Amino acid sequence: MLASSWISNLGDGVALAAGPLLVASQTRDPLLVALATLLQRLPWLLFGLYAGVVADRLDRRRIIVAVNLVRALVLVVLALTIVGEVVDVNVVLVAMFLLGTAEVFADTTTNTLLPMLVAKPDLGLGNARVMFGNITINRMAGPPLGAVLFAVGMAVPFVTQAVCVTLAAALIRRISIDRPAQGSSKNVRRDIADGLAWVWRHPAIRTLTATVVAFNITFGAAWSILVLYASERLGLGELGFGLMTATGAAGGVLGAAGYTRFERRLGMAGIMRIGLVIETCTHLSLALTRTPAVAFAVFFVFGIHEAAWGTTASAIRQRAVPTEFQGRVGSVYLVGVFGSLVAGAAIGGVVASVWGVTGPFWFGFVGSALILATIWRQLTHIAHAE
Repeated sequence: MLASSWISNLGDGVALAAGPLLVASQTRDPLLVALATLLQRLPWLLFGLYAGVVADRLDRRRIIVAVNLVRALVLVVLALTIVGEVVDVNVVLVAMFLLGTAEVFADTTTNTLLPMLVAKPDLGLGNARVMFGNITINRMAGPPLGAVLFAVGMAVPFVTQAVCVTLAAALIRRISIDRPAQGSSKNVRRDIADGLAWVWRHPAIRTLTATVVAFNITFGAAWSILVLYASERLGLGELGFGLMTATGAAGGVLGAAGYTRFERRLGMAGIMRIGLVIETCTHLSLALTRTPAVAFAVFFVFGIHEAAWGTTASAIRQRAVPTEFQGRVGSVYLVGVFGSLVAGAAIGGVVASVWGVTGPFWFGFVGSALILATIWRQLTHIAHAE
C-alpha cells in the first residue's frame, strides 16, 4: 500500500506543475485558468459524500484499482489529443473535471485501507509514512519533474502520470484484505444520512471535524493571497516565493519523519495543542513581519506542524471510526476540508481587497485564537477517542 501511495504521489506531483502549464498553453483568460482549478475541486462537493457510500458498500481494493485505471485512460486520451494537435481548452477542462472526480473516489477509499492493515497503536506511524511520501514526492520532487517533462514534450508528463497510476493500481491489487462490512441500506441518501449522524453523535469526531473546518477557513483565507503577500509585503520574486513554499515542505519532511518521537514525548493531545498554537502564531508573525528570513523560519516551523497535525488527525479518526463507517465518515471529513478551503479563499480575496495583503493574516490570527480558546479543553478528549 505504501509503495502504491508513493508512486501515485509521484504522478500527482508531476501533474501539479504540468496541469497548470497545459492550461496556460491553451488560454490566457484568467477566468478559464481559475475554472480549471475549480473543476478539480468541485467534484469533492458534488460526489464526496457518495464516494464514502461506495467505499463502505463495495470491495475497497477493487474500487481503487478501477478508479486508477479510469484515471490512466483519461490521461492517455488527453496525451493523444496533445500529440494529435487537437487539444484545446475545452478538452483540458473536461479532463480536469474527470480526473478530479476520479481523485475523489480514489482518495476517499484509499483512506479506509490503512486501518484494515495496521493495528490501532501503529496508525500514527502508518499515517506518518504516507505523509512523508506525500510531502517529499508529491510536493517536492513531483512538480520540478513535471515542469522538466513538459518542456521535453507537452504530452510526456501526462503519459508519465498514467504509468504511475497504473502501477499504483497493480500494487493495490496485490494486497490481500478482508472485505469490509457492507452499507446497512440500499438507499444512498439513507447511507449518507447515517454517516452524517455517526459524526454528529460522536462528540470527539464531531469536534475534530468542526476544528478542521474552522481552521481551514482561516488558513484558506491567508494562503489564498500568499503569492501577492510574498511580492508586495516581502519583496520576493518568483524564485523567492518558490523557495519560501519549499521551506515549508522541508519542515513537513521533518514533521513526518520525526512523528513517532513527537507522539511518544508529547502525546496526541500535546501535538494538537502545540500545533494549533503554532498555526495561530503563524498568522500573527506573517501579519507583522516584512523580513523574508523571518517568514522563511515561520514557514519551516509551520511545515512541521502541518505534517504532524495532519498525521495525528488521520490516526485519531481511523482509530475511532468502525470499519463499516470509515468511508462515509472520512468523506464527511474530506468534504469539510475542501469546502472550507474554498470558502476561506473567497473570504481571503474579499478581506485582502479591502484591508490589503496582511488583512487575511489578521483575520486568520483572530479567528484561530478564538477557535483555539473555545476547543482547548476538548482536545484531550479528541486525542483519546476510541
